[in-house]
Amino acid sequence: MKLRKNEVHGREKIDVPMTPMIDIVFQLLVFFIMTFKIVAMEGDFNINMPQAAAGAPSTSLQVPMKLKLRAGPNGALQSVALNNTSFDGNAREKFAQLQDAIVQQIGVADGPSSAQEESEIEIDADYQLQYTYVIEAITAVTGRIDPKTGEVQKLIEKIKFAPGAGG
Repeated sequence: MKLRKNEVHGREKIDVPMTPMIDIVFQLLVFFIMTFKIVAMEGDFNINMPQAAAGAPSTSLQVPMKLKLRAGPNGALQSVALNNTSFDGNAREKFAQLQDAIVQQIGVADGPSSAQEESEIEIDADYQLQYTYVIEAITAVTGRIDPKTGEVQKLIEKIKFAPGAGG
């Protein structure tokens, strides 16, 4: 098989102009360089660590507070007890008393190694208890609005649930 050349048939050779192609490539390169956003490395956080305190580090392991929520008929809240201390009144009053008891135990001071940060509560709720009461209990133990300043005060952040018997 014989190959024929384009000149033989009278066709002209097609020239591709390289200058406009190079211009477009440089324009795209400049565009991508100018729109590139440099992102901080993952895990590069601006953290201010507290100064080292004199003395040995605290190794006290606090036993978690025990909150028992007991259900009455139809899943209504019957009793609320924190570390075997029961609260009286309707559900709203019981949770207000619970919140006051927690504030008395841990205070409202926050920050590193504060009682608020290290405290833990274990919620033991009856299986038949309505879910809204569990949510109200979690709301009562995690924080409150300061009556004087109107700011949110964090209380207990570590919450766990006691394994239930099911049913």
